[in-house]
Amino acid sequence: MIVAIDDPADERVEPYRAIRERDLRGRGGRFVIEGEVVLRVALSRGLYPIESILLADNRLEVLRDALATCPEDVAVYVAAAPILERIAGFPLHRGVLALGRCDRGGTGAGEGSAPELPASALVLALAGIANHDNMGGLFRNAAASGVDLVLLDETSCDPLYRKAIRVSAGAALTVPFRRAGPIASIIDDLASVGFAVLATSPRGEIEAAALRAGRRVAVVFGAEGQGLPADLLARTKTVRIAMAPGIDSLNVATASGIILHRLRLGPE
Repeated sequence: MIVAIDDPADERVEPYRAIRERDLRGRGGRFVIEGEVVLRVALSRGLYPIESILLADNRLEVLRDALATCPEDVAVYVAAAPILERIAGFPLHRGVLALGRCDRGGTGAGEGSAPELPASALVLALAGIANHDNMGGLFRNAAASGVDLVLLDETSCDPLYRKAIRVSAGAALTVPFRRAGPIASIIDDLASVGFAVLATSPRGEIEAAALRAGRRVAVVFGAEGQGLPADLLARTKTVRIAMAPGIDSLNVATASGIILHRLRLGPE
């Protein structure tokens, strides 16, 4: 359902107005997709319904194949680039926007922080991740490593924030996640259903190179700087990545890529 838009005040594209301001205020059950790569992921493998799409007119033909997969009730609005920029409120070089819908509690099988998962499963648990670039990188690594579920504590930022989705290259739309309360409760719940829980720390007892895949493993990452609380580290097995002298740790997204990769490897 392709609809031409020639007036930036058209009420049909009202949800796309002043996107950056609404990023700060929130937009309820909606999230914003930006860019061709992310839109293609959302249409082909995304977990959430697409409400509408807004394109610069020079992007329509490039995306015809992807748009052919849209449900019939999804409107595709098309506007000249200057009109599109006036709607969005900033220069939109990619020329591709879309709106999706999701309960911010997340998606995934079961309820709570220990949902039903396969007998062999890998879970990523995040505590206090407040940087959207890091959140996007964590989800991209989770997708690459076949993570079954991401669990977020109540202090972590929104994986469906526009920048987090973009940095994740769309992985935030394909990896199930769930908000699950305090990180201590998340760890207890995972342990109660048979998960071996690993917590990351620069002074961890296990070197990342020694990690091997397991049937049910969860790995916990905290925010850069303060890391995970000492009482939590005392209750779990801890993992470190060897560093050159004088270097304390890696960026949390980079560290997650190394550790998740090790956890997907079989015995050598």
